[in-house]
Amino acid sequence: MNLHRKGRAALVLALVAVVAMAFRVSWNALRDIAGAVGADETAAMLYPFVVDGLMALALIATLVLADRDRTFALRVLGAYTVASLVLNYVHGLVPELHGRTVDWGRLADWDPANWALVLLATSLPVGSIYFGSDLVAKVLHHRPAPIPGVSANAEESTETMMKRSTADLPVSTPELIVPNAVALPRPVAVGFLKSTLPAKPYPSIAPAPAKPIESRAVAAESTRPRRATGRVPDAAKPTRSKRTPDQLLAEARKATAGWPDAKVTGEGIRRAIRTSPANARSLRDTLLAERAAASAKVG
Repeated sequence: MNLHRKGRAALVLALVAVVAMAFRVSWNALRDIAGAVGADETAAMLYPFVVDGLMALALIATLVLADRDRTFALRVLGAYTVASLVLNYVHGLVPELHGRTVDWGRLADWDPANWALVLLATSLPVGSIYFGSDLVAKVLHHRPAPIPGVSANAEESTETMMKRSTADLPVSTPELIVPNAVALPRPVAVGFLKSTLPAKPYPSIAPAPAKPIESRAVAAESTRPRRATGRVPDAAKPTRSKRTPDQLLAEARKATAGWPDAKVTGEGIRRAIRTSPANARSLRDTLLAERAAASAKVG
């Protein structure tokens, strides 16, 4: 394990050394380019930090971030690497830049190429502000992916602690309280009391004798049919005899003679002649059929 850590530390130190040396090699080119596009001596001295410094920041963000954020950091790193390469290449092609004798704002003889180079050199500081702030925000808000084994054990232990019953705790279950009514051979101190005085025993009370349950004879249920207790009074008997279907139909015809077809319903017939709902529906169908047949004959 120590050897593995030492190897990683040596790799990081080697990377830092290479980046530092590359930064020093690129320093003069970027400083001269900045002076050629109008930067003063102080700004020209800080210009290499804008380009190569953001490259180092993007490299660190690439090692920390994951998924889409890592892809974004790699694109920023690649874009600024290409921009630094182009500016170093132009610095090598134009000898006048070494002695700073080139005209101000002139990096190439061909105007379109000169405009593109000036735009590139002047836009890198603004891009460093935007992309650097975005990368720092992504790194600060980044949450590393949990390790499967460790996270599962942590969740299980947390769930076990949450589901632990209060009965498992040593102070959750009080000791058994012995009632004073029971005669004890010797004084017993109650567990939850802090007093050291022994409990005074009381004389035991003899339980009252329980009365035996008397068995009583239950009369057997008679199988003979029961007789009527009395005659039904005449006032309770129906005064009207049961009507035949023809009589019900005649009464229904008479009651609904002046009704329109829409009013001829089972409920209306039931209320008019005081019959059952089934008879009322049957009478309704018969009356509607008779009216339909009469209308057909008239037509």
